[in-house]
Amino acid sequence: MLVAYLDSTNLKPDSKTRDIITLCEQAARYSMAAVCVTPYRLPLARQILSGSLVKTGTVIGFPLGAEPAQLKKEQAVWALEKGADELDMVINLGALKDRELDVVSRDIAGVMQLKTNFSFALKVIVETGLLSQNELIEVLHLLERLGVDFIKTSTGINSRGASIEDIHTICLNRTTSIKIKASGGIKTLDFAQQLIAAGVDRIGSSNALALVVEEMAGDGR
Repeated sequence: MLVAYLDSTNLKPDSKTRDIITLCEQAARYSMAAVCVTPYRLPLARQILSGSLVKTGTVIGFPLGAEPAQLKKEQAVWALEKGADELDMVINLGALKDRELDVVSRDIAGVMQLKTNFSFALKVIVETGLLSQNELIEVLHLLERLGVDFIKTSTGINSRGASIEDIHTICLNRTTSIKIKASGGIKTLDFAQQLIAAGVDRIGSSNALALVVEEMAGDGR
């Protein structure tokens, strides 16, 4: 069932309270994996999802990832104290492009340290559409060494989102059990199913309900 893979997402800057309530109610109704909302909307989402099995997620360093490591860590602490189960954190892509891998590592390690006091999943957004294949493999291995839970393809705001080729590259080169979250431009059931078949563990989509409805219609329900 597709629902088990879905992170239903609303990161729109103009989203209203009613939009977030609807997002969470739909996720709970269909037993989706998680919702992902902006930090401002996190307490509301947590309240609506209380008592359900749906995880509550938010973003860190979104959408550019260019904040200093300390600010990302402070944002993560705030989100975890507000009840976030999952954090989707944008990598410092500028540092990666400059080959400053120590900066990238410190950025992520600072948030990983919070696992000492909080239970949460960390997904690191690497913007595969802006990386060469070699850069993707390099950052994959970096994330594996740091022990993050997921490598995530995209924020959805840059040149392109997830691709089957990206997923194949990750699956062929990973050396640990790191999971994969595909996101960005996943608007059809066919594409979502292709991504799952290629090896993804989660799908982030602002179109999650439509995907579920399409799958249910195909099953004759």
